[in-house]
Amino acid sequence: MEVNPDLTSKAQIDYKLVRAALDDGDQKAYAELMSRYKDSIYFMLLKMVKSKDDADDLTIEAFGKAFKRLGQYTPNYAFSTWLFKIASNNAIDFLRRKKNNTFSINKGFEGDDGSEMSIEIKSEGLDPEEKIIKKEKVKLMREVVEKLKPNYRQLIEMRYFEEMSYEEISVKLELPLGTVKAQLFRARELLYNIMKNTKNSI
Repeated sequence: MEVNPDLTSKAQIDYKLVRAALDDGDQKAYAELMSRYKDSIYFMLLKMVKSKDDADDLTIEAFGKAFKRLGQYTPNYAFSTWLFKIASNNAIDFLRRKKNNTFSINKGFEGDDGSEMSIEIKSEGLDPEEKIIKKEKVKLMREVVEKLKPNYRQLIEMRYFEEMSYEEISVKLELPLGTVKAQLFRARELLYNIMKNTKNSI
């Protein structure tokens, strides 16, 4: 395995982990990459979005996007540089959506072709035609959510329709905070897969 000699020793270790993840499907390599950068990505995002819940969501999304595109990474520069760029770009998109007074129920998932699959709904100032479109999108989104298992459906509804925080969900469902976050991540993955199959009808 050739490693760029210009990379720092830390970046060289990262690249070996990337190759192990790609070439061998090594789950431990993915986990190791995540553990090496999870905290620094989270704190960078927290400074950008000023919300612990949003920073949590965006940290998970950043790794999800990076791992999906891992085959595109080249060792011309450090893996951390590439990862931080993905995370910051994703956060900028999130802030732009927020500024435009929209919310994205499935928080900016990407299709396999890289196209955005979020359903963004303006929160106010809609003309009659936009209100009909919004109503149809919400109806479709609810139909998609209905296809999830009951426990996942409940989590998605509480987080995205009722806009509850992770802490509020944890208290209401009497579940550990880590369990709520892990299950919501899984629920969103399932939601993404359903959305992918119904993309043409949106």
